[in-house]
Amino acid sequence: MDRIDEIRSRVLTVGEVSEYLRVHPSTVYRMLRKHQLPGFRVGGDWRFTIDAIDRWRSQAESATGVADPSSGRK
Repeated sequence: MDRIDEIRSRVLTVGEVSEYLRVHPSTVYRMLRKHQLPGFRVGGDWRFTIDAIDRWRSQAESATGVADPSSGRK
């Protein structure tokens, strides 16, 4: 497994995913309650993979027509 695969498969906590998405942790919990964010439970705690978060974000941006800055198109 190369370094990129390691980073993409890394498991994040609520605090880490809130920093990654630049939102407050309460926003993450609210989105989880509404089933709007891909995550899974380990015991009583929520966990996320960067790969799943990035796929979710890409789909959400496509659905809303938000431009992808890396592609130069909408």
